[in-house]
Amino acid sequence: MNAEQLPWAKRFKWISLLEGLSFLILLGIAMPIKYVFDFPLAVTYVGWVHGLLFIIYIYAVFPTARSLKWEFGRTFFALFASILPFGPFIFDRNLRKNQQTHF
Repeated sequence: MNAEQLPWAKRFKWISLLEGLSFLILLGIAMPIKYVFDFPLAVTYVGWVHGLLFIIYIYAVFPTARSLKWEFGRTFFALFASILPFGPFIFDRNLRKNQQTHF
């Protein structure tokens, strides 16, 4: 990975981790609070933050893929990972393993 690609890789990693964490908080904390304690605002606020991070993630995939010269399959995997719990974490691990990036 050259010096020009490193900022894209780091930026995408942080966006990916934040999006994945927000999804887990939505599913594992906010949803139970909504149904157990009858407090729907937890899902409203956490869902809004997760939705914003999801959109940022989707928009970040394409310039990152172009900068890091990802093939179609890797770009598709990045997009697909965004809709799965733990998906962004799995994608990040796969990306680091396959590209031997240290960021």
